[in-house]
Amino acid sequence: MAQNGSVRGRRQPNILVTGTPGTGKTTTSSALAEATQLRHICVGDLVREKNLHDGWDNEFECYLINEDLVCDELEDLMEGGGNLVDYHGCDFFPERWFDRVVVLQTDNSVLYDRLSRRGYTGSKHSNNIECEIFQVLLQEAKESYQEDIVVALKSDTIEDITRNVESLTDWVRSWHPAS
Repeated sequence: MAQNGSVRGRRQPNILVTGTPGTGKTTTSSALAEATQLRHICVGDLVREKNLHDGWDNEFECYLINEDLVCDELEDLMEGGGNLVDYHGCDFFPERWFDRVVVLQTDNSVLYDRLSRRGYTGSKHSNNIECEIFQVLLQEAKESYQEDIVVALKSDTIEDITRNVESLTDWVRSWHPAS
């Protein structure tokens, strides 16, 4: 292990952007990738495009992700560094992959409206709101990664997202691989 948990030989950091659906992961990740030239990997898209799942969950209207297949697919890319991984879960990725874990958090009333606009209903809607209320993703990140690389960022407004992208861009620019 090198500085900040990074693996020797990486020239650029790997960042995980996580949070409850609707917190702005993809919006933040897209803007950050553009600002830093890191490769944006949206795990949900990867799962669909490469069939890295075990079928469809009718209750939650989503694929049942096969975590082993996802990790196998990403292993070589992650070893090289320069990746920005965007996914609502974080506890199955190898700890060694990430130099920074960003947990986006959104006020429940803002999140409720965002999920409603996406067409979330029933248990899919209520479970995601409950995850945010109980800070499930933040707890998961703190249990899965060294606490000094985990950062929680407010993501209620476009101004929050802009501020987050600016601060993360500064972090990427100041990151140095271990010698």
